[in-house]
Formats: sequence, C-alpha cells, structure tokens
Amino acid sequence: MAKSEALNGRLVVLMGGSGFVGRYVAQALLERGARLRIASRNPEKAFSLKPLANLGQLQFARCNVRDRRNVEQCISGADAVVNLVGSFEGDLGKLMGESAGWMAAAAAQTGASAFVQVSAIAADPQGTSEYARAKWRGEELVRENFPNATILRPSILFGEDDSFLTMFADLIKTFPVLPVFGPEACLQPVFVDDVAEAVVHTLEDPARFGGKIFELGGPERLTMIEINRRIAAAQRRKRTFLPMPDGVSGAFAAMPGTPMSSDQWGLLKSGNVVSGDHPGFEKLGITPKPLGLFLDRWMTRYRKHGRFAGRIHA
Repeated sequence: MAKSEALNGRLVVLMGGSGFVGRYVAQALLERGARLRIASRNPEKAFSLKPLANLGQLQFARCNVRDRRNVEQCISGADAVVNLVGSFEGDLGKLMGESAGWMAAAAAQTGASAFVQVSAIAADPQGTSEYARAKWRGEELVRENFPNATILRPSILFGEDDSFLTMFADLIKTFPVLPVFGPEACLQPVFVDDVAEAVVHTLEDPARFGGKIFELGGPERLTMIEINRRIAAAQRRKRTFLPMPDGVSGAFAAMPGTPMSSDQWGLLKSGNVVSGDHPGFEKLGITPKPLGLFLDRWMTRYRKHGRFAGRIHA
C-alpha cells in the first residue's frame, strides 16, 4: 500500500505531541495526508506546525495525562494513537506508566487500528532509575490493553533543536575547560527524523509491525568524551575536557538546580545502546543517519566567526 493511501485522511492522535519528537512525527504524518490531533499539556508549543497543514488537517487539544477521563476524550474517534509522553519530573509512574495504559485502553475502545508506544532503550523493570521503571511499566500496560501495539525504544535522540547537543554546544562555546560526566559511557545517538519515520512506518502497516518491539539506535557508538570532542572540533575550538569520577558525578547530579538529575546520571552511567535482542531500523526499511552527517553544519552558529571561521579558536 502506498504511503499516501495508508494514512491519507486518517485521524492520528499524538499524545504529548507538542514536544521535541512530536513535532517531527507531526511533520512526517502531515506529509502523508493524515489528520492530526495534538494532545498536550501545552499544545500551543506546536502551533508552529499550522502553516504545514491543509485546512482541517490539524487540531489541538489541551490534555492532562494524569486525568483518565481527559485522556479518553482526547483519543475519542482516533484511527491511530502515538504516545510520546516522557519526563524526568513529577510522578513518573503515573505520567509514563499508568497513563500509557489508559491511552491504550481508550484506543482499543474507540476502534483504533494502531497504537505506537514511544518508550526508551533504558526501559527496565529492575532499573535503578524511576524513569527506567516507569517506561517499562508503560510498555506492560500498553501491551495488556492493546496487544497489537508497536513498542519503539529509541536511544538518545539528536536534532538541530534538541536539548542534548545544544546543551553541550553552549557549554563548549563558553568555557575553555569542562568536566565530562560518565566520560566512557557509550551512547548510540539516533536522529530524530529517523525515529519519526519509524513511527510513521509502523502506523502505515500495523498488521506487519504491530505486537513487536523495535530498538532504535544510530549507526555510531560514541562515548560521552568522544561526543564532547566532536562538538568542540565542529566549533573549531580548543577545549580541555576533564573526565569526572563516578562519585563526583553522582554527587553533582544529586544537588538541586543542576542540569542533570540523579535519574539522568544513572541512565547515562549505564550507557544507552541497543541490546540486539529486538529488531531495529533495518526491519522497518530505514537506514539511520550518523551524527557526523550533521554536526559540522549545526555547529556553524557556535563558531567565533560563524560560517566564516577557518581556524581553531581558543
């Protein structure tokens, strides 16, 4: 079935669709002619998508995912549902666990043909972080309530406007010496556009991809210190990186007001690469793109003389 035929005119509800990943998923679906309902606590964050939609193709709903009735109202009438809700703050067990089950049950009740749960490689019932346990619980409840749901577990996501690369890019631009937490932690960064395409592919063919788990990692495995060095090189800057011991890193993450929480530190320390126990991009017919394909261009705005930079700067 052609892509345009599979989703054209179908109503897809994106729960948590105003976030970073949701905006990319929305663009991919709008291109296929799908009708979208973006349900979010702050749907106005996705208003920038309006010029991309045809008349009547895009609608917004304010949704509190901790309120089951509100969740059911937002999903009513959906042909397909994608759960993109993720957080490191608040009651994670309810936000990413219990509410995911409500969404799946509502999707089944309304007659949706597909449900995609965007989870994380870190999902683990015995995980040391509340985030990992909540993501696993969400997967469990989705499978219970919508057995043919597709579970996608992406690694660390990157994109030009992400909160991952941009945080390090700002720090590297500003400071000549920087600490690196979890310097040898291995990550498999995955391009957000590739994950958006994975969501769309599974929605287009739920008979083929439903009921399965896919682990989505990029083609490169990089340590944290390698990522920092690559960013500095792309900015044409000389920087000194100081590997931090785990004890210092853990103490820093436990302090209030720091950019990294204890949960995030725990996830970073354990690494973020595919296990190989589940299929990946290749089974979805997608060739993932490496970070190196984009980094030099994206770091242009961080260079001392922008695109006219021609040498290494202090």
